[in-house]
Amino acid sequence: MKTMKKCILSVCALALFACAVISPALAGGPDDRDALKGVTSGKAFFDVNLGDAQSMPLYLKVIGMTHQGLVAQGVTPEFVVAFRGPAVQFITGKAHAADDKQALLYGQIADKIRELKAMGVSFEACAIATDLFGVDNGTVLPEVKVVGNTFISLIGYQAQGYGTVPVM
Repeated sequence: MKTMKKCILSVCALALFACAVISPALAGGPDDRDALKGVTSGKAFFDVNLGDAQSMPLYLKVIGMTHQGLVAQGVTPEFVVAFRGPAVQFITGKAHAADDKQALLYGQIADKIRELKAMGVSFEACAIATDLFGVDNGTVLPEVKVVGNTFISLIGYQAQGYGTVPVM
């Protein structure tokens, strides 16, 4: 009897989820059909050059939502998030935190990066920026690959068909 109830609850939950996802499209709600017509792969290079750590978790969340939105619409996301400029200071976990409040914020950023990495998102940090901002490359989160120059990365990824999304 318990198994039957669990089965029924699971089917009901799945039906509600399907209605929540499908009904807005049927109701003429916002969608991306025109932009995604014939698209099977969504290649994006997110050029992150933020000077304020406070906005980083929100941008990372939106990158995740964008990834999920593409998947939901049958498009395979291929995302690279590249940190340059002052943004490299915020990708060390708690290593460069000045106080407990900043340590909490940097921890949130690290958690979001780990979550996105698990979804297949790639991360890079600019070695020129880490040098200029006094960030030891050894303290950069392990999910983030330190590269020589993210401008060169940008050039290379654009040559491979990636679109650039500035995050400033």
